[in-house]
Amino acid sequence: MTFLSQSLARVKPSPTVAVTTKAAELKAAGRDVIGLGAGEPDFDTPENIKDAAKRAMDEGRTKYTPPDGITELKQAICAKFARENGLTYQPNQVTVGVGGKHVIYNALVATLNPGDEVIIPAPYWVSYPDMVLLGGGTPVIVEAGLDQGFKITPEQLEAAITPKTKWLVFNSPSNPTGAGYTRSEVKALTEVLMRHPHVWLMADDMYEHIAYPPFEFCTPAEVEPGLYERTLTVNGVSKAYAMTGWRIGYAAGPVELITAIRKLQSQSTTNPSSISQWAAVEALNGPQDYIPMSLAHFQRRRDLIVGLLNDCAGIECPTPEGAFYVYPSIAGVIGKKTPAGKVIATDEDFVTELLEAEGVAVVHGAAFGLSPNFRVSYATSDENLIEAARRIKAFCASLS
Repeated sequence: MTFLSQSLARVKPSPTVAVTTKAAELKAAGRDVIGLGAGEPDFDTPENIKDAAKRAMDEGRTKYTPPDGITELKQAICAKFARENGLTYQPNQVTVGVGGKHVIYNALVATLNPGDEVIIPAPYWVSYPDMVLLGGGTPVIVEAGLDQGFKITPEQLEAAITPKTKWLVFNSPSNPTGAGYTRSEVKALTEVLMRHPHVWLMADDMYEHIAYPPFEFCTPAEVEPGLYERTLTVNGVSKAYAMTGWRIGYAAGPVELITAIRKLQSQSTTNPSSISQWAAVEALNGPQDYIPMSLAHFQRRRDLIVGLLNDCAGIECPTPEGAFYVYPSIAGVIGKKTPAGKVIATDEDFVTELLEAEGVAVVHGAAFGLSPNFRVSYATSDENLIEAARRIKAFCASLS
């Protein structure tokens, strides 16, 4: 349809949303489906946070706010960065958006010009390349396979940088793999960036609080203070506090960049929900006991699903350092046939036939830029994970 924007034609709908929607449709039609596609905690938002939202409503805090966040929330974000990451920011260096995705989109649209390149390690979160394209930039994909723990090397980063490079997008722990970069690995990458002062760094720290011992989370501007003035550190309350539907993400960085994001947001969405902002103030300033509790549950589930998937013929599932995803390889089943004679030629074939035969919904690896793999979200009950793994095992055993 020629009426639509040409830039829209360059992007595709989110595959993870599509899988979740498909699973819901099949359930509504009466199919017995286990959905392992959604990237959100299955726990309820903590009571103290919900109570803060109720108080905000009772106190009439239901009006417009400044476009990129109330002062109280920005102060809470500054306190969080100082307390947990050793990073010092002032409120005018902070932006609050409608989720982390919104913040990243704003930053890319506010900075990219035609021809600008953005380095994105693969496997990547599905939205990164499309947001770059919507911003008029060019995604430069750097692959990091299972053999290197799904983490790019300094040599790969160095080779990918050109005079046109505007950003490196860095996500640790990662969606979709759960891979986390150690402090020494982060330091090695920041040393490369220090040699290229025209390259900015976008650190997506959304899974900071879902990091399993002995792995220790660190953020790049903390590891290399020399990058402070060209780093946008992105985070949010969605994953850490089971607040996905509240839609509050935030970032801190140089005043010039934050000012540009504020200008863009003032002419697009304006402010995030006032009620959600007050809930986020409580999330950041209030008791933090939910975080270790949820982490313990996720770690137990991680160990459970890794063991179960590695018991499936043709699947190799590494143990991730963080987040609530695993990204197993299905190289061992590529080329095999289903009982109906359909060849499993790609990971998309695998997930399609798995959903049809066994009613398990997962996301194919090609959606994240690296095949042959699939992503499982283990942010669900033990019972669902055990039953889903049983079905996956039966499906793999049926291939010949």
